Amino acid sequence: MAAKFETLELEEKKTKDALNVQVIDAAFAEQVFEEEGLHHRHKGDPSGSSSDGDPNLDAEEVGDYEDDSPYPEVRSAVANTDDPHMPVSTIRAWVIGLIWAILIPGLNQFFTFRYPSVTIGSLVAQLLSFPIGRFVAAVLPDWKIFGASLNPGPFTIKEHVLITIMANVASGSAYATDVIAVQRTFYNEVWGFSYQWLIVMSTQLIGFSIGGIMRRFLVSPPSMIWPANLVYAALFNTLHSAELPGAGKLAGLSRERFFCYACAFSFFWYFLPGYLFTAMSYFSWVCWIAPDNVVVNQLFGVIHGLGGSVITFDWSQIAYIGSPLATPWWAEANVACGFFFFFWFITPILYYTNTWYAKYLPISSRTSYDNTGHGYNVSRILTPENTLDLAAYKAYSPLFLSTTFALSYGLSFAGITATIVHAFLYFRKQIWTQARRSLSEQPDIHARLMSKYKEVPEWWYGIIFVSMFTCAVVALEVWHTQFPIYAFVVALIIAFTYTIPIGMIQAITNQQIGLNVITELIIGYWLPGKPITMMLFKTYGYITMAQALAFASDMKLGHYMKIPPRSMFWGQVWATALAGTVQLGVQSWMFSNIHGMCTPEQADGFICPGTQVFGTASIIWGVIGPRYQYNSGQIYNALLYFFLIGAVAPCIPYFMTKKFPQSFFKYINIPVILSGTGAIPPATAVNYVPWAIVGFIFQFVIRRRHFAWWAKYNYVLSAAMDSGLALSVVFIFFTLQYPDNGMIGIHGIQAWWGNTVYANTADAAGMPLRPIPEKGYFGPEVW
Repeated sequence: MAAKFETLELEEKKTKDALNVQVIDAAFAEQVFEEEGLHHRHKGDPSGSSSDGDPNLDAEEVGDYEDDSPYPEVRSAVANTDDPHMPVSTIRAWVIGLIWAILIPGLNQFFTFRYPSVTIGSLVAQLLSFPIGRFVAAVLPDWKIFGASLNPGPFTIKEHVLITIMANVASGSAYATDVIAVQRTFYNEVWGFSYQWLIVMSTQLIGFSIGGIMRRFLVSPPSMIWPANLVYAALFNTLHSAELPGAGKLAGLSRERFFCYACAFSFFWYFLPGYLFTAMSYFSWVCWIAPDNVVVNQLFGVIHGLGGSVITFDWSQIAYIGSPLATPWWAEANVACGFFFFFWFITPILYYTNTWYAKYLPISSRTSYDNTGHGYNVSRILTPENTLDLAAYKAYSPLFLSTTFALSYGLSFAGITATIVHAFLYFRKQIWTQARRSLSEQPDIHARLMSKYKEVPEWWYGIIFVSMFTCAVVALEVWHTQFPIYAFVVALIIAFTYTIPIGMIQAITNQQIGLNVITELIIGYWLPGKPITMMLFKTYGYITMAQALAFASDMKLGHYMKIPPRSMFWGQVWATALAGTVQLGVQSWMFSNIHGMCTPEQADGFICPGTQVFGTASIIWGVIGPRYQYNSGQIYNALLYFFLIGAVAPCIPYFMTKKFPQSFFKYINIPVILSGTGAIPPATAVNYVPWAIVGFIFQFVIRRRHFAWWAKYNYVLSAAMDSGLALSVVFIFFTLQYPDNGMIGIHGIQAWWGNTVYANTADAAGMPLRPIPEKGYFGPEVW
């Protein structure tokens, strides 16, 4: 049984400004004014620059909240005060943070190659660092080391934040390690630790430098609220018992006691869907009634079906695409509408009309297939030099995808163009304004408090960028990567170009539009037949941007918690460098010491599922290339029209909102609709529908009808559910699943009906609607 834990970030908000309607729910703002008895006092530009007002904020709201954030979410989770003398960058904070920067990436890198696996997120470090920090503060002597106190007093919230940010930077596996693993396992290329270190450091820290350079757009503006950080902020303040004016005045349980109860409930509850009764997680109850009916299993299944059963009792399934308690309802509604339209309406039409020969395949799958319905054997079309053997490809089979997989590519194409158009229509004024304004000119209280601290000079980030650019050039030129420098520069231009528009969408809606598909498409057409080139172009073009946004998110958390920017800078840089080095060391040791590493028969489960997927993608896009997938006359050519759809679609709600400012069109966010379903496959309705239902209850009903309860407990509940789940997954994995190679209870608890019923269905088997024709294959005669 696979242990599931996904730490996903979520964020959003809407502004009442008609030109920036995608930022704050206007109806809710009015409700807040009513419930809190607020009255508008002034309507001027709070920045004092009437000709240069910040389009992120409604001047009326800022007038009411000169000493706090105008956003209710921020007020409920973030303190509007600061103690600039509070210890932050202490010796004990650095020691604890760097220890996490070794342990977490080492463990996560070890388990990323294993199935079943588990991910230890920064939330675990956030929880454990609190008692560790207090213990260290209680026992360490107050000695001086190079003038710095070893124990400057009680463990502070700012030390805790710095430690957690260092752990968060280190928690994710460096994407470039997958490139290195694929080179080793698919192409028999092992180029030594120097190459590996240069590639990993350059991809990670170039992203960091871009995030730092773009911080005035993505961190400083108050409207860039990054709501997932509010969950962390609420947990920090709960653990340190901070009183927040915006957290409501509701009597009853304290936030810290509420957190403990909810966390304990989440921890013990997960034993049911996570180990004792896993059918509660994959609750495809309709399929249990008709396990062999293919149509029923396709419509109601949760593994290879469309998930029409909709019910799950597993928080890890509900929060698989992000906590519904941290996402504003308007954004959840956009995602839900996109899901219903594309996957419950369009997908069945495409499948049951046999578009793309779909009936011979499962309706939903993340696997590629050949024309006999088996998994695509990419080794049959490779030359000894690992390039495309066109004659072998023509003699073997075109590549086929399930309907949901193919449609997800189309939506990804549309999401790219929609993001650019959306950012221009809604944020062009903000981008221009922020280009001319500094952090100190932002009107909210948090920016004013942060102005007391020295900013990080731009040239610091410039030095990081230039040095890491040089490292990348050395790696690409010294070793035979076949990746030209001009292509590397183009990849970075793509990352730079998309960081601001995609970052703004993510900071507001928590939906990040990935550049993986567009970078694969570009390099697949530009330099076909070179899988290593494709992987490196994708890494520098996509992951550099993703890293920039991850660092920007951490910077926003530091902004909320009043961490000096220079302490943040050094904490992020050193944790990143240390974590990447540790990950490479662990990976190198595993390949050298674990017999049968990355083979399906590996006895201890180190079959490297992620590496297999990444390697297959390198051959699909780098070896076969999009020319044989999407060009005129090819099977999936029609998906290219999604680029046009994505470019046109945002114009409709924009101009309708201009004409009818109070209509429902102001709540429509096309990039969110198109990209919100990006987790499909493997996600299904069992992840989306319960997520939307829970979000509706908490973010719409409770938020409007019981605002005081929501303000006090909502983010604490989200943090508690995630924390309890994380601790439970780790506990179950290390005590019940990992020992004895997962054989504990193999003939007992693992074999009973509640843990097997969902696996004995046509849904689990991935049964297609039609059998393979008598001639032995389906699809076109020539390709």
